[in-house]
Amino acid sequence: MTVSKELLQDLRERRKLVAEGGGRDKIDERHKKGQLSARERITALFQEGTFQEVGRLITHQARAFGMADKVIPSDGIVVGTGYIDGRQVATFSQDFTVSAGTLGKMHAEKMVAVMQYCLRMGVPLVAFKDSGGARIQEGVDALSGYGRVFYHNVLLSGVVPQIAIIAGPCAGGAAYSPALMDFTIITKENAFMFITGPQVIKAVTGRNVTMDEVGSAAVHASVSGNAHFVAEDDQHAIELACKLLSFLPSNNTEDPPHQPFEDMDLSNDAEMDSLIPEDASDPMDVRLIIDRLVDGGDFLEVHAAWAQNIIVGFARIEGIVVGLICNNSKVKAGALDIDAADKGAKFIRVCNVFNIPLVTLVDVPGFLPGIDQERGGIIRHGAKMLFAYASATVPKITIILRKAYGGSYLAMCSQEMGADFVYAWPTAQIAVMGAEGAVNILYSKEIKGAEDPKAMAAELTKQYRNEVASPYLAASKGYITDVIEPAETRSAIALSLRKTLSKRELRPPKKHGDIPL
Repeated sequence: MTVSKELLQDLRERRKLVAEGGGRDKIDERHKKGQLSARERITALFQEGTFQEVGRLITHQARAFGMADKVIPSDGIVVGTGYIDGRQVATFSQDFTVSAGTLGKMHAEKMVAVMQYCLRMGVPLVAFKDSGGARIQEGVDALSGYGRVFYHNVLLSGVVPQIAIIAGPCAGGAAYSPALMDFTIITKENAFMFITGPQVIKAVTGRNVTMDEVGSAAVHASVSGNAHFVAEDDQHAIELACKLLSFLPSNNTEDPPHQPFEDMDLSNDAEMDSLIPEDASDPMDVRLIIDRLVDGGDFLEVHAAWAQNIIVGFARIEGIVVGLICNNSKVKAGALDIDAADKGAKFIRVCNVFNIPLVTLVDVPGFLPGIDQERGGIIRHGAKMLFAYASATVPKITIILRKAYGGSYLAMCSQEMGADFVYAWPTAQIAVMGAEGAVNILYSKEIKGAEDPKAMAAELTKQYRNEVASPYLAASKGYITDVIEPAETRSAIALSLRKTLSKRELRPPKKHGDIPL
């Protein structure tokens, strides 16, 4: 028995109807704005010919208010799996050309189905968010759909990587789904994300605000911290997602995609010495140090525009995937503040759940002082860094470059917080506080009564640095592994990484720790 031409033609016509989404005119409108269609995004994401769609012929089923006879192809969302660099990845892509990509019952069920698949198969999820929000006509069915999506976002959390690409509107309750995922990429144009938009804000507060002020890519990347990456356009967003996946395992039971070099280069890098300012009070460009530490200078910075006093991101050192956390003394002298603590803690926890070793570069004068920080909860936020590092069981390697004062020394993964190796440069200063401040507190009366107060203060400061804050004192007490030359840094990290990849650390049985949120 053969399939009749009529049946084949019927199938092809149904597929064609679905593939056209909201129609050629609407797709052309998106192209004029520099946007891809829902299906074009998926084509660009996966290796050619590897995408298999799930639920392609699902259409709007509910007899909702005012929509009983309306056909919604694929219920406004494309769902399925494909391969990226030979690894299976799942996706859903909301189709704004079909009922503005609004979420109804079947739309949500398709999202949930692919998320459940991710759990069963242990594969990452890349989600394209481009939706007008809840489908008002479906009432509580739409709300229930959002609830199911959020619940499954949490089920996937810490099990498989979840990457959200905000490629259009993501408003109201819909914004909570990307907030529950591991990474959010937002396109510079055409995309926005908010809970309450300008009209609601105007109605409630009387204040006139623009969409750019509330939900633009710039706001979320540099002010709110909701977006980890800003993409130039849809294609760039897809490239960023693929780059991210190149550092992440498919699930929490696997190691990251390490590419260990067969022959490690353990030679010294003499150029590292030239990156240290002669005056210890001058800021140091830690990005130049990162560039020399990581393979080929290839560093994928996360949250680059937000809380720039701390730098986090992914790289490889001698082929081993690492997460880097570095103080940036060019911004706020590298002091930790509320946003920096949140940024660091979030990144540390992501690395930990996906088995990525942590390399910490320390140059921190303390927690940022000020009434705004204290009233804003710097104690609670700073404790997140302590909690994140202490609870992380991945390999942890710390390099103290210069300043490491007070509680911030501990918050940047000291030995006491579980670091496996702690190295210090000869320029390191490890103490309760900086030498000048300590001398002023300890010897203020003596200095005031001296014949030459300035000279006495300078001499005491020098003594404090050499005796109390010296890295050799810390080494003599076993608080650090070794004092190394800056030129030896890359080789010390590379060897330490190789030796700790087999690390296994058991913790007391419990549901989870109570992180200070």
